[in-house]
Amino acid sequence: MMLSLRRLRLLREVGTRGSLAAAAAALGQDPSSVSHQLKILETEVGAGLLERVGRGVRLTEEAQILVTHTEVVLRELEAAEAEIAGVRHRVGGTVRIAAFQTALHTIVPGALTRLARNHPDLEVITTHIRAEAGVPSLLARDFDLVLQEDYPSRPARRDEGVESEALGDDELCLITPATVRDSATRDSATSTPPLAECARHSWAMEPADTRAGHWSRAECRRAGFEPQVTVESSDNVLLVRLVSLGLTSALVPRMALRAGAVSGGIDLESVSVSPLPTPASRRISTAIRRGSARTPRIIALRAALHDEFERL
Repeated sequence: MMLSLRRLRLLREVGTRGSLAAAAAALGQDPSSVSHQLKILETEVGAGLLERVGRGVRLTEEAQILVTHTEVVLRELEAAEAEIAGVRHRVGGTVRIAAFQTALHTIVPGALTRLARNHPDLEVITTHIRAEAGVPSLLARDFDLVLQEDYPSRPARRDEGVESEALGDDELCLITPATVRDSATRDSATSTPPLAECARHSWAMEPADTRAGHWSRAECRRAGFEPQVTVESSDNVLLVRLVSLGLTSALVPRMALRAGAVSGGIDLESVSVSPLPTPASRRISTAIRRGSARTPRIIALRAALHDEFERL
């Protein structure tokens, strides 16, 4: 008996999403239809595939085995599609990408412009997503490529089903209001690291459960103080704006400053940029599912993003 790949993909979606309703929504299907198809699959397999857990479900051991093999099949099919597209040498179709905020304000618009000019048959669907959700969404097949960020204190998730390619490093720096200088910095030639002089400042930071937020707090603690966070937001342009208004200090990547200037209209003369006690950078990468690297549209997208990053 040959198991239905369509039903196996439904099972995989339920395992990834955690509920029949979420899987159905992701696939644009009715939950009752998904439930019916999975009951047929259970009959074909001769084993239960789902267990109730609170309001959701989880896969049984038998279901996990099926999903593991389904992943292999889907990966091979994706590789086959990539090879066929490569033989045709045509960059077309649809590619779905997800990126975090600073990338969307800086490198993504230029990359989209290049692709529209050079590959008019390619449709690019772009989504703003938290960096932490990138790889899980990629593996769930919500997107074909996601932009990742790796911070020194908390690297991005690694998965054997993902291939990453670095675009480059983005310097991390301290920004303070240009009009506010600590007396030790203003009146003497002290060599004290600027960050340590900001212990009494108010801070704007990303949430603590993000990679950027975790790193920012850890950096302050290494400098000898616990930051007084008065504004918490994943909006980097907002963080830069608050500093420019003299309200807070912040630890941000250089791309956030460019995003603030380009999209937020922020005058960067109102912001003082200082090096960190120990120089640090975040690594920016493109991540795709293993097997899709030879797809012409993925190659074109990666090349456009790389070119735009080089222009920063």
